[in-house]
Amino acid sequence: MYVLHAPWRMAYINQSSSEKIDCIFCAFTKEDNDEKRLILYRGKRAFVMMNAFPYNTGHLMVAPYRHCGDYDDLDGEELLEINELVQRCIKLLKKVMAPHGFNIGINMGKVAGAGFEGHVHVHIVPRWEGDTNFMPVIGETKVMPEALDVTYRKLKEAWEG
Repeated sequence: MYVLHAPWRMAYINQSSSEKIDCIFCAFTKEDNDEKRLILYRGKRAFVMMNAFPYNTGHLMVAPYRHCGDYDDLDGEELLEINELVQRCIKLLKKVMAPHGFNIGINMGKVAGAGFEGHVHVHIVPRWEGDTNFMPVIGETKVMPEALDVTYRKLKEAWEG
């Protein structure tokens, strides 16, 4: 197996348990540093942020501000804004990155793969033909063709444009 070095992850790995954030969605929205936290947009009831450990370049997440673990506990206004933001994310990614398709989903519960199971969020993952090539399948290595900060600037500019 080949090793792909990702030195930026060391800060996360070396955090003591007291430094780890229980819920990134709650913690990050309380801060005033959207670029550092990769927050692209703040709405009235929900917000859009990039995934810092993306499945693919341009991987976005939409979440309500309210700490809520189940999709069926969201109120009507939250549901409406979340779904409008998901649609807006798709349009943004089509314009900026021209993907061939998308995976859109919610992982509810630990067994479903939720990393932050206490705060429901929607993943919008752009997909391209060939993005599941030999590297992740055989080489066990995922190649991200663009740095997060570069992708953030492109998407933020297009969102505000």
